[in-house]
Amino acid sequence: MGVVRTITWLEDGTVVTLGLWGAGDIVGRSLSMLEPYQIESLTPVEIVPVATRDYFLDSTLLLAHIQQAEAFTLIRSHKRVEEMLLKLLVWLSKRFGREVEQGHLIELRLTHQDLAELLGTTRVTVTRILKQFEQQKLIQRLPQHLTLLKAEEFWHYEI
Repeated sequence: MGVVRTITWLEDGTVVTLGLWGAGDIVGRSLSMLEPYQIESLTPVEIVPVATRDYFLDSTLLLAHIQQAEAFTLIRSHKRVEEMLLKLLVWLSKRFGREVEQGHLIELRLTHQDLAELLGTTRVTVTRILKQFEQQKLIQRLPQHLTLLKAEEFWHYEI
């Protein structure tokens, strides 16, 4: 399972993550009007070139792309960073995780800086909130940057 992120950046150099994409997703400059536009690999990936005309003919591919972009936009629309980060972890666990006995294991190696860039906040803020989530037993961080969300507390938590 490979994962890439699409990014752009602002005039001041601030990185803006446009989305995270995995197996079966379509990404490419033809799906964006932003400039600059970059695709960055977060894990080893295998790409399959698809002609633009082919995915414009397959509405399910385009719908999946739009729906995923909407989900990511919704996550970033929350007012409080705590809510954004929790929603992001839920989304990551569903999209790129796997269910284990203790909860959902997110198998992406995302640094605190990566998470901050995904949410448009600072690394210090993400670190502080992750520590809060650990203290509240919503997450358990494992070696190698893996995050384990505990199912019993996680799925019933509300901010």
